[in-house]
Amino acid sequence: MEDPAASASGQSARKEGGRPKRSRKASLKRTATPKEKKPKNVRWPVGSNYTVQQGEDMLFVMSNVVSEDEDTLWQTESEKRKAAKDGIQASQTKKKPKRQFKMPGEKDMAGSVRPGCRPGFGQNLPEEVLIKIFQMVVVQDGAVPFLCRMSQVCRLWNIAASSPLLWRKATLGHCWIAPGKDQTPETKKMVMDTVNWLAHNRFSQLRDFSLCHWTKNVSSTLEAVSQSCPHLASIKLSYCSGLNASAFLSLGQHSRSLHSIDLQYSEFQVEGFRGYLEEFGSQIKQILFTHGVKYHRLLKAISIGYCPDLELLEVNTKLDSKNCELAVCIQALQRACPKLKTFRMLNVRPSMRSSGDTPVGFPLLEELCIATTSNSYMTDKDLMAVLFGSTKLRVLDIRGCSRITADGLAELPCPELECLFWGQYFNTDVVSSFPKTGLPMVTEKWGHTLQQLDIANHLFAEEDLELAVSFLAPVAEAGKLHSLNLSGTRITPTALRSVIGPQTALGYLNVSSCRYLPRGVKKIYRSQEEIRQLLDQLE
Repeated sequence: MEDPAASASGQSARKEGGRPKRSRKASLKRTATPKEKKPKNVRWPVGSNYTVQQGEDMLFVMSNVVSEDEDTLWQTESEKRKAAKDGIQASQTKKKPKRQFKMPGEKDMAGSVRPGCRPGFGQNLPEEVLIKIFQMVVVQDGAVPFLCRMSQVCRLWNIAASSPLLWRKATLGHCWIAPGKDQTPETKKMVMDTVNWLAHNRFSQLRDFSLCHWTKNVSSTLEAVSQSCPHLASIKLSYCSGLNASAFLSLGQHSRSLHSIDLQYSEFQVEGFRGYLEEFGSQIKQILFTHGVKYHRLLKAISIGYCPDLELLEVNTKLDSKNCELAVCIQALQRACPKLKTFRMLNVRPSMRSSGDTPVGFPLLEELCIATTSNSYMTDKDLMAVLFGSTKLRVLDIRGCSRITADGLAELPCPELECLFWGQYFNTDVVSSFPKTGLPMVTEKWGHTLQQLDIANHLFAEEDLELAVSFLAPVAEAGKLHSLNLSGTRITPTALRSVIGPQTALGYLNVSSCRYLPRGVKKIYRSQEEIRQLLDQLE
């Protein structure tokens, strides 16, 4: 017979032997780290009262009416399904559905605040104050995307952000297409729907409109904006393409207040723009474009007299462009644009052509810029032909023009020049290594009015520089001279001390690569305090 005691001890042993297994599993369950839950996807509902556009770095959600249940915008899919299930059960049991939660201070359709809720800071601000705050941002950064984001905060902010007074300047960056992908018909429709909505609901007081990096829908966008914006005064297209004659025709028919057209680094139909200038050029005051193979026709059209009230003309090329030659008949341009105040030819080698007539000059010209990064063929004679009669000139930028001499500058009919940029920044092999002379004539002529002077990499003799800087010392002490670039020159410590005295108002001084200065001081100084420390080191 089996011993009862042994049987009982065996059962207890089995029981005791099984307990550690259960406790080990339980301990494993307790110590196991819980799996991280994946974030729930939040989707934006698109209703009849909303226009929603998703971009790479921007989201347009604009509405004239804000939904009463604003918190549903942030509901996940599971929360929506649960809410729908609760609604079905409530309808089946004929029970009153639960009232949805509202943010503190949120008003219902009757305009009252829920009892026991404190209004938030945003809801307490008057609408006029919000508009004033938004306006401070919009003036600097534009309406888009700032106002589009502010309109999503609450009903009050949406109303304030919808004020037409805030939508006077707008810049649209093309963000609907990923890099390297083509535009689908659905994307094109989405883009044009957004543009049309903005034009009809926000752009009634638009003045300045810009497009950046648009390669599609440029003409359609300009047509929609011109038809809905009677006060449009300026358009700017940067790195855009596809602008055709129909867009220029729409601008001429609807935008009669347009006076500034900026097409820099953009591709457009030359004949369409030329036709626009021929018919509506009398209202244009500013034209900016990048020179290309066929774009010389525009300058010829301007020289004929299509824009008699033109005040600003800028023609530039890209830094790596090989087509820098630009034929200019300066006498014809002077007769066609007598009101020109700013004339810029950036990185362009102007080829001056003479018509044989006596130059009439630009009597109102205030700024001339013919700076270039390559060797320029501009001579003293050409410069005199351009500035003939320009007694009001204030800014002269001839950087890179190595053939212009100090004698030629001293003969210019410009008595009150304020800014002279004459530095040489192209290949230094082209610059002559022989010492130059004549700089004292320049500083003596304009020393009493100069505020900025740049003579970088000009190899004037040490005595010439010392005498020239002595004419600038009274101006520096009087607080008129603010910027001085002497980089790469033969300035000496004695000459430099005369212009950076204790009472100097200089805020920028560049003495880098000046071989006659001691080590440790050849650098750029960007404040008066740094310049005073330099004076102590030189002493």
